[in-house]
Amino acid sequence: MKNKIKLSIIPVLAILLMTGISFAQERGNNEARVSPNATVSQNIGTTVVTVTYGRSGIKGRTYFAEGSTLAPAGEVWRTGANESTTITFSGDVIFGGEAVEAGTYTLFSIPNDNEWTVILNSNLTREDGTPAWGAYGYDQSDDVIRVTAEPAEGSDLEWFEIYFNELSDTKVHLNLHWGTVRVPVPIETE
Repeated sequence: MKNKIKLSIIPVLAILLMTGISFAQERGNNEARVSPNATVSQNIGTTVVTVTYGRSGIKGRTYFAEGSTLAPAGEVWRTGANESTTITFSGDVIFGGEAVEAGTYTLFSIPNDNEWTVILNSNLTREDGTPAWGAYGYDQSDDVIRVTAEPAEGSDLEWFEIYFNELSDTKVHLNLHWGTVRVPVPIETE
């Protein structure tokens, strides 16, 4: 009788254990990210530009300065949080004054006080085939273009934001905005 009870308890324990693991995984997948993802799109003429990025919060930390924990000055930054930021052009564009073919690129930047370097890079995945994460796999030899942009003062934003300002039917500014720093990069169709 004891053996029958032991044998019948094992499947019950297995089911409870699997249910607990399943619940924990579901809960983990449904929890909000500390830095939520965002996507923004803009039509420029007949071309659609789409940016997907993570929205970091400042949370009292320093940023865009030497030795800071967030986007240190003079170092390659993922231009957001989590996975590397991507930008997709449905048609050819002029990005910061440079011709860029239609396609999807990772967007990196090097913040500095008076001038930023904004980078479009062709590497979208890590060595294992998963999406690129941050700037950890960044390789300058994969850069498609590097352009410079002058930072401007903006309203004070706790959460990093990328947005567009429409200048005409064929030209916009892509704005990288965090804290009081806003970096406009012109994009236009040919």
